[in-house]
Amino acid sequence: MVIKTAKEINKMIKEVLDKMSEKQVDEFMQKLVHSRNIFVAGAGRSGLVGRAFAMRLMHLGFNVYVVGETISPPVKPGDLLIAISGSGKTSATLTTVKTAKEIKATIVVITSFNDSPIAKLADSIVVIGGREMKGMKHDYISGQLTGAHEPLTPLGGLFELSTMIFLDSVITKLMKLYEEGEMDLKKRHANIE
Repeated sequence: MVIKTAKEINKMIKEVLDKMSEKQVDEFMQKLVHSRNIFVAGAGRSGLVGRAFAMRLMHLGFNVYVVGETISPPVKPGDLLIAISGSGKTSATLTTVKTAKEIKATIVVITSFNDSPIAKLADSIVVIGGREMKGMKHDYISGQLTGAHEPLTPLGGLFELSTMIFLDSVITKLMKLYEEGEMDLKKRHANIE
């Protein structure tokens, strides 16, 4: 039963990725490679996906930080903020995006909803499906508290899994672009943990 469910989830992820816009992805890649400093923000599992992406960017030699960490420097005009929110309404992420907008940072939002409050503040968006919940009218926290979720991948799991695969694919593309191999990344990997 578990293997069958895993195969069904993989099929759903493929369907989500097949619907992505190459134009949006290309725009995201351009902003990424031309950024001086990169900041990644997200709450809950979206935040964990963002942290994993930030770690790999660091392994590639990018100046990258996770919003909210004590060692993150201030965001400055022209820096890139990548905000991940399936619903596009997550209150903490929305506040982060609003602040970055005031500072005149460049903002890329990864979300399931291109008309969400967070997406409307973005310079660019990458739409990744999977967060659509029929009848859901609340943000991430409200959804968790009310128990509103998708039956196969609860609480936006399909969005988060699809986003993780997409962002790992971005890392693979960057490795090829910069001619970096696994051993190059390993040199920047933590050696005390």
